[in-house]
Amino acid sequence: MTFARRRFLRLAVGAAMLPAVASLADAQPYPARPITIVVPFPAGGAANPLARLLAEHMRGTLGQPVIVENVVGAGGTLGVGRVARASPDGSVLSFGNWASHVGASAIYPVQYDVLKDLAPIARIADTPLWIVARNTLPAKDLRELVAWLKANPDKASAATVGAGSAAHLCAIYLQNNTGTRFQTVPYRGGGLAIQDLVGGQVDFICDMAANSLPVMRNGNIKALAVMAKSRWFAAPEVPTVDEMGVPGIHVSIWHGLWAPRGTPGEVVAKLNAAVVAALADPAVRGKFAELGQVIPPRAEQTPEALGALRKAEADRWWPIIKAAGIKPE
Repeated sequence: MTFARRRFLRLAVGAAMLPAVASLADAQPYPARPITIVVPFPAGGAANPLARLLAEHMRGTLGQPVIVENVVGAGGTLGVGRVARASPDGSVLSFGNWASHVGASAIYPVQYDVLKDLAPIARIADTPLWIVARNTLPAKDLRELVAWLKANPDKASAATVGAGSAAHLCAIYLQNNTGTRFQTVPYRGGGLAIQDLVGGQVDFICDMAANSLPVMRNGNIKALAVMAKSRWFAAPEVPTVDEMGVPGIHVSIWHGLWAPRGTPGEVVAKLNAAVVAALADPAVRGKFAELGQVIPPRAEQTPEALGALRKAEADRWWPIIKAAGIKPE
């Protein structure tokens, strides 16, 4: 066999092996490259530290860099939409909460179906809303607040943080369930709303409890009730709405992690296992507790549990949003 003939055969065999080599590369165990977790809120929000704590632990479990990227705008729908359109290979994930993955889709025009285009991975953490008021408000608890609101219809003011925010819907839900009427005052951020509450410019707000706990602890505002079935571990002295005679008004901000629709089941399972491992770590649990977050029980950390929760919350809140005629600001 001539040298030219032998060289031709070697090249031919090498070319024939290329698809097999490429196939082997494609079949590398997940994850084979860095993972990006998209947070649809500004870096200063409550979601950001949770996502970063989670990413740090997942990095060690998965053996790849896990990067947190903030993609903000339109009530969180820009960031969620980016993940909904991403390749379903587990390289881009969506971290968010009730506002971004339930409420915003009923208010803003979106090019995705939040219930169908995102595959649930795991529920991460919850923190309740509570009703906090200016110190000079006559009511000392929720029962007295409801009585005062009924005696002074349309005279009180409740701060909200954007159209369709949890604070906004909580205020509407409170009115619908207590037969009260009061004005809502929109703010662009929770910090500004609490600042005006301290100054007495507004009467009360349904706020994420973890946000305003330090202000309440400093004695600058007072907490009237926690909007949950049980008392909040970070302020056990504050009664629940049920204890105050307004049962069933339970509102919390829960956080979760999603992947694009079509992500393989084994990838979702591996990501879920990484999240579960993070939430079981005492160090992570301690840091979440410092942030006022409650980690759900292990049985509620499954993809199925997060999917069921999101569907139930959409069924509950979307009709309220529609009936209230809430539009984007």
